[in-house]
Amino acid sequence: MSIRTILVLFDGGNASKSALQTAFAVGRDVGAHIQVLSLHVDPELFMVMSEATIKKMAAQQSKESADRAAKAHGIFDDLCSRYGIPSRDGPGGQEEVSAAWIEETGHYYETIIRRGRLADLIVVGRPTPEAEPSVRMILHAALFETGRRVMVAPPLAPSSLGRKIAIAWNGSAEASRAVANAIPFLTRSEAVIILTAETDNTPLSTADELAAYLAWHGVAAEIRAFSPERQLVPEALLGEASNSGADLLVMGGYHHSRMRQLILGGVTRHVLETAELPLLMAH
Repeated sequence: MSIRTILVLFDGGNASKSALQTAFAVGRDVGAHIQVLSLHVDPELFMVMSEATIKKMAAQQSKESADRAAKAHGIFDDLCSRYGIPSRDGPGGQEEVSAAWIEETGHYYETIIRRGRLADLIVVGRPTPEAEPSVRMILHAALFETGRRVMVAPPLAPSSLGRKIAIAWNGSAEASRAVANAIPFLTRSEAVIILTAETDNTPLSTADELAAYLAWHGVAAEIRAFSPERQLVPEALLGEASNSGADLLVMGGYHHSRMRQLILGGVTRHVLETAELPLLMAH
């Protein structure tokens, strides 16, 4: 499926600023419409407190939220001007990049799920140890609850994106879904590298099969098998991606909890915590 709409939640913070810049870069490359969502926290979240406390905290939260939104809107306008992206609410006659500023009141998790399910790509910031809890919440909602492509932007927005793409391949359903979602990027890239760890769980033959599949889409892929040896698989994976010069890593998103899906698998967690290049993920 082509990418016509991109959703990014923006609050003016560092993580969301990188996400916005990354969304603008992708939108400009593929000619997509970027929906930039500014979310105000719902005052009903304070209803468990006393009436006086509710009024005080709701008023304070409302002011802080309005100030944050105004600052974020200013950054949005500046970036639109810098990237040469026009503002538009509805579809035009041609496939060209545009952006829209949207303000809404609600809860992060529920709003990302509802709006994300109607976006072709969701761009989120990478959760760092210093990031607000909402950054991790937004990532989990986007990756595990929307069924859509999710791009995770590194702390520093990339100077290039999608020219050389690495695929983390282990033959799993999650990795397969990530590859399928990455086709619009893979067909536009200059080079594609399939990275597969030499372990008992990942036969090298599956990488050959992936290369054959990609060839039907006009994508010539190089296969690079690596042995983790003394390194953990995620550390070795990121090292190989970096050494290859990749500016985008395609991989599946895994978890160990079927109840709430909030406990990430080891490889997913490590990559999300340390990757310095954008990730294109699917669950």
